[in-house]
Amino acid sequence: MNPLQKLSPKKQAFLASTLLLTATGFLCRVLGFFYRIFLSRTIGAEGLGIYNMVHPVFGICFALCAGSIQTALSQYIAAHAAQGRKIFYTGLSLSLSMSFFLAALICQNSEFLASRFLMTPQCASYLPVMGISVPFAALHACINGYYYGMQKSRVPAFSQVAEQVVRMTLVFLLTGFLSANGRPVTVHLAVTGHLIGEVAAAGFTLFCMAIFPPQKRHDGGNSSAALLPLLSLALPLMGNRLVLNLLASAEAIWIPNRLQMSGLTGSDAFAVYGVLTGMALPFILFPSAITNSMAVLLLPSVAQAQAEGNQKSIAACIALSLRYSLYMGILCIGIFLLFGNALGTSVFHDAQAGRFIRILAWLCPFLYLATTTGSILNGLGRTRTTFLQNTAALLLRIGFVLIGIPRFGILAYLWGMLASELFLALLHLYSLRRLVIFAWNAWEMIVKPAALLLISIGIHLFLKSFFSFSGILPVFLDSALQICFISIWYGGLLLMFHEAKKRTGDI
Repeated sequence: MNPLQKLSPKKQAFLASTLLLTATGFLCRVLGFFYRIFLSRTIGAEGLGIYNMVHPVFGICFALCAGSIQTALSQYIAAHAAQGRKIFYTGLSLSLSMSFFLAALICQNSEFLASRFLMTPQCASYLPVMGISVPFAALHACINGYYYGMQKSRVPAFSQVAEQVVRMTLVFLLTGFLSANGRPVTVHLAVTGHLIGEVAAAGFTLFCMAIFPPQKRHDGGNSSAALLPLLSLALPLMGNRLVLNLLASAEAIWIPNRLQMSGLTGSDAFAVYGVLTGMALPFILFPSAITNSMAVLLLPSVAQAQAEGNQKSIAACIALSLRYSLYMGILCIGIFLLFGNALGTSVFHDAQAGRFIRILAWLCPFLYLATTTGSILNGLGRTRTTFLQNTAALLLRIGFVLIGIPRFGILAYLWGMLASELFLALLHLYSLRRLVIFAWNAWEMIVKPAALLLISIGIHLFLKSFFSFSGILPVFLDSALQICFISIWYGGLLLMFHEAKKRTGDI
């Protein structure tokens, strides 16, 4: 019998959706890597740093008018699927109204925001472009929330691919046009690429909404009746995300400032910030395509299980998220420690990027755990808990920025990231344990995968002494090939032990 046939239809649908989101997420990460490499070689590390300084304004707007409403739509529609279309139109009207107001506010006050809020006057010319992208992001987010709430992930998954492909294609063409006409390529290119991506994603999801609607039939009733219940879910999320984005924005603004206090020039400070956020962190976040996909799908699944009073299903979701977050995180520690330097220097031609990757390797298990467990807490309606815990973790990290960076440089921020993610993951686990009794086995989830990773690395190094492509292939391709081999050995050993345990009747 096919093992998938043993699963319930809900579990099969969840697995299929996770695999789809994971596959498209990985494809987008690969495309995004090429795009990041292109930007780093086109506008440089300093340009990347300035570009990332503009994002706090967009992030705050997205938290207010899009992200919180998407989550509320996903959660509320999952529990009231029959009224899905009515709820969607209510959320969309609210989101678009706010987004147009915020876009106008940014465009009219770009110089004030750049000089007083971002403390970087040269960002003023980029802010209007970011402002124009806000309504498109809101439209895209609401449609995705509708599809996620209806447990249909194809359109949101493929919209990510459409966004990346259109952005990359048009930015490459625009770069060629500017170069052919002797015009300089500046940070405007990256900001324009952001707008192109948001327009492409919104257009794609809107087209799919017309051709492949989540619901075949329009439900009756007054759409305004869904406003208050939706607001009751969205407003706490909105307030939470606004505070978190304000804190994250303050962090992003203070990092270059504190780096200058440590002795760096303004240009060097932006360059270091660009290397960290534009080169090293994308590598660390690359595998999170899997855990992010799980997190997005866990929220409506847990909300539905709670509405049905199914504690067993909630406990199973928690155990599943813990197991695979740790499996993935432990694998990434080994990979980034072994190949961090090679990846940083071969891809971005920057030794500092490789150094950052190796330090941040230890972040992976806690980052992935915090993502999935936080989504489960939100699905259980504990948004206030996740807000307070995320705020505490951010404040801890900001403490490292304000106190540590002037004395120890950027290393203090890396230490702060590790400490805050560990703190956040432990807080989330503690809160879940108080709500639901779930299976937790340190041997199975930590010791065994760590041992199997060491065995996989040992097998690979032994075979590499006989078969090596070093010196034949480019460094990046050689490293990627070795990472694939280690991952295959690791996954195979995990599967072998799992099957052996099934045969003995332990699971």
